Amino acid sequence: MSETRIDFLYLSEEDMVKAGVTEMNGCVDCMEEMFKILGRGDYKMAGQNGNSHGAMVTFPENPPFPNMPKDGPDRRFMAMPAYLGGSFDIAGMKWYGSNAENRKKGLPRSILMVMLNDKDTGAPLCLMSANLLSAYRTGAVPGVGAKYLAPKDSRVLGIIGPGVMSKTSLASFAYACPTLDTIKIKGRGKESIDSFIEFTENYPQFKNIVVVDTMEKACRDADIVAMGTSSTMGIEHYPFLEEKWLKPGMLLSAPACVRVDDEFLAKRARKVLENYGLYECWAEDYAYPAYASVGIIGVRYFDLMHDGKITREDIIDLGDVINGKAPAREFDGQIVINSVGGMPVEDLAWGKTVWQNALRLGLGTSLKLWDSPALA
Repeated sequence: MSETRIDFLYLSEEDMVKAGVTEMNGCVDCMEEMFKILGRGDYKMAGQNGNSHGAMVTFPENPPFPNMPKDGPDRRFMAMPAYLGGSFDIAGMKWYGSNAENRKKGLPRSILMVMLNDKDTGAPLCLMSANLLSAYRTGAVPGVGAKYLAPKDSRVLGIIGPGVMSKTSLASFAYACPTLDTIKIKGRGKESIDSFIEFTENYPQFKNIVVVDTMEKACRDADIVAMGTSSTMGIEHYPFLEEKWLKPGMLLSAPACVRVDDEFLAKRARKVLENYGLYECWAEDYAYPAYASVGIIGVRYFDLMHDGKITREDIIDLGDVINGKAPAREFDGQIVINSVGGMPVEDLAWGKTVWQNALRLGLGTSLKLWDSPALA
């Protein structure tokens, strides 16, 4: 075969399922290893500081051209490139388009793809369907957080917003915290609640499933509370949890919008996030208060730092906890808030793992880029 020939593998969603993309236990282990590497600094993402979430294209409310898309809920295109070292040693990018109107067509809000590339030549290695990949790596990160941050022998899990994100989070919590046996669910509608209850049947460790009608009831006595609600941007719209609802020593897992009292957040809560540099980029990219535009609570940490209410030392990277550089808590009974924002290095870690599974199983379709390049 010519040394210049390049072939790459294409993996459909069906191929991805056969290759294990929905195997949450393996995904949690993969994300844990990714965080160890992240904590050592062996990675690069986009932007000047190498920590950007990615580059996003949005549209105006009144486009000046007839064919230009019009702004709407979750309407954007996003490119998320990265390199992840360590045992993964892979470059690549997640690319997606998003539009809430997709649901009217029976499509998911976002349609995602991941491309893995050779770190030296840039040649494509694998192009894969990534909706499931992204959903499962997103759900796995709270599980990694729970393994290191939740109280030992946690029993009660509170779910606020029982959608897809909470389903994948539940799967990771079940693996990371096998002593969990009770779920309290607060949802907006019967359909989503019933669907979530049906999903829990896959995890027989949960013996008690209770539907509650307020966020307070979902929080009371819970060892872990997981936020999975969607929300309109703007601080006043984010779901608000009162400190008195939260059990001492509990973990608040926040991959979705949530708001707590600033004094509690600044002075008493343990403030954990995936990667300090990622949130630093968000704080730089959006005008203060950045939390009004990016409703992830880790961004609020930076607003508080801007106000002089906390310092850099008050914000803890999950990778530092995993690598033994920082304790999960400063004192017994301290409430921990784990902010989850999402990073392309997570997609690369799980993407490479699933791609390697596909190669071993002989899955996918081989596509030719060229025998030799026309321009070289």
